[in-house]
Amino acid sequence: MNEVNSNRLDYLKGLLQVLPEDPGVYQYLDESGKIIYVGKAKNLKRRVSSYFYKTPDNAKTRILVRKIYDIRHIVVDTEEDALLLENNLIKKYQPRYNVLLKDDKSFPWIVVKNEPFPRVFSTRQVIKDGSEYFGPYTSVVMVKTLIGLFRQLYSLRTCRYALTPENISEGKFKVCLEYHLGNCKGPCEGLQPEKEYLQHISEVKNILKGNISSVVKYMKETMMKLADSYKFEEADEIKRKLETLEGYQSKSTIVNPKINNVDVFSIIDDDKSAYVNFLKVVNGAIIQAHTIEYKKKMDEDIKSLLALAVVDIRERLHSRSPEIIVPFKPSVELRNARFLIPKIGDKKKLLELSERNVKYYRLEKLKQQASRSKATREDVLLETVRKDLRLKTKPVHIECFDNSNIQGHYPVAACVVFKNGKPSKKDYRHFNIKTVEGPNDFASMEEVVYRRYSRLKNEGQPLPQLVVIDGGKGQLGSAVKILRELELLDRITVIGIAKRLEEIFFPGDPVPLYIDKNSPSLKLIQHLRNEAHRFGITFHRNKRSNAFLKSKLEQIPGVGPKNIKQLLSHFKSIKGVEQASFEQLKKVVGESRALKISTFLKPPQT
Repeated sequence: MNEVNSNRLDYLKGLLQVLPEDPGVYQYLDESGKIIYVGKAKNLKRRVSSYFYKTPDNAKTRILVRKIYDIRHIVVDTEEDALLLENNLIKKYQPRYNVLLKDDKSFPWIVVKNEPFPRVFSTRQVIKDGSEYFGPYTSVVMVKTLIGLFRQLYSLRTCRYALTPENISEGKFKVCLEYHLGNCKGPCEGLQPEKEYLQHISEVKNILKGNISSVVKYMKETMMKLADSYKFEEADEIKRKLETLEGYQSKSTIVNPKINNVDVFSIIDDDKSAYVNFLKVVNGAIIQAHTIEYKKKMDEDIKSLLALAVVDIRERLHSRSPEIIVPFKPSVELRNARFLIPKIGDKKKLLELSERNVKYYRLEKLKQQASRSKATREDVLLETVRKDLRLKTKPVHIECFDNSNIQGHYPVAACVVFKNGKPSKKDYRHFNIKTVEGPNDFASMEEVVYRRYSRLKNEGQPLPQLVVIDGGKGQLGSAVKILRELELLDRITVIGIAKRLEEIFFPGDPVPLYIDKNSPSLKLIQHLRNEAHRFGITFHRNKRSNAFLKSKLEQIPGVGPKNIKQLLSHFKSIKGVEQASFEQLKKVVGESRALKISTFLKPPQT
């Protein structure tokens, strides 16, 4: 055995003699010829020789050296090239003694298709067909949010028709249900000019690039031109879109808007893993956020791990930002990019935000490990929420509020209740807004929070440990104001969740919390928010529908509330009344009223 080992070492030392003193990547192979370790070096000969001519510091390295039977190397031009090559080889071979890296095939993109009247949709495959791809995004929720925003702002088509000028002029296509629902302007029948559609696509691209200000400026100018031409309805439509877009911008902008095209990295590590958070900032807006865990294999130092993460994540997400904010200088120099270690100002705040999120990510990982204990699934979930949100006790009882109205009409609110992490539908409550005139979400939130908790307090009923407000800082402030007036703020924790980027706001804290997208805490909060929205929208639709039915029938002279009740009870809906024959109406409300209803709903054709 000693002779075999001696021969092995003699062979390896012979390889060391001919290694170049250039930057490159080295690969260690075991007895079977399998790659067990890949490393990079500024000086290949010096770095590889250190494994054999120095006593390794730790047991893992000593075990690795005993398993090396062959060495291969690849020379490159620079240390950065070596780091990139090392990254790719680790992903390809997954060597046993290397930091564990995962591939990025599952990340979604947003594509603007290369075709007449381009479609905008999400994809996981990048095809070189001339289309423009934006991303990749680390959050599917973010992709869906952005595409939803585009369809709300612009009536983009979703069909797959080949909308060439020839096909449109020959009338090969007909408008579909999307057109009738107002979600598409019918370019397939030539009802929307291509120039207008392409302008919308240009604005979509600007938003995806983070250039929201240019889109806002263009829309404001267009709105003023329409208003000057007395086209007030069209101007009002653009105004609503502007409010949506500016609302999205205000929720995404948390730093100085002059900070443009910057990558932010922070890192913490322990004995087994390193955790790295990445933020991408464009025009003051965080447009990407991602946290990843790297499993240690060889007691790697934190500087080399940060260097690995910077190259790995920038490569995965195709980032070319010229400035990289870091907590300390990593062990690598990058071409066309400089490292910055901020001491004060907005960039320092950005780094602190990144560090805060990576700490919460690590806590989440530790909580996942703790979930393997004998605690029940519900207990683990509620304990995770407690730690994530810094609560004093587990939130066994959670309530969530959502407002719903259309330009101030038929304002309602919904309160959903979760107990032990599950919906308690018997405790759900609807609210008709009584004291607020016009579209004022803040005042509406004050009203429903006051009505809900003043009643619970006066009746001595159990109070929730956590209240979730569907909205940003404004609505959260309204809820906090009322709970303070009711002297309940020390007994109830209240948070706000922003609708666009899933930011969690705490009272008095200007910096939001970004919980990991796979966290059970965030999923529970999203479930609460979505359930409140669903419950509120259902109530709002029913109220609006009933008001519409009643108002339409009330316009008929000689038809009173009793007759309306008879008609809806018999025919079930306004459509049923409209489709009823004169004889059918006559049986319900008599000949005279039946004639008035038929004449009003079905005027004679001329």
